[in-house]
Amino acid sequence: MNFDATNMCSYLQRKLFAPDGEYRAIREQIETDPTLTAVVRSRQLHIYRDGKKILVLAGKSAPKIIQKDKLAELL
Repeated sequence: MNFDATNMCSYLQRKLFAPDGEYRAIREQIETDPTLTAVVRSRQLHIYRDGKKILVLAGKSAPKIIQKDKLAELL
């Protein structure tokens, strides 16, 4: 799964797409796991598993863990 990063915060883009970015492992998991979906809203990345929101990644703010999930352990 690929998501559109055009409306995403540039700081968050660096964290996701840089080879040494701190959210690189999360991006790779989103791309390989078919149960995960990601949507950019308000320059943040909202991550869902089976339609339920589990995590919100912002640029300079701390990630918001909505539900306990194995994806949150990658932070």
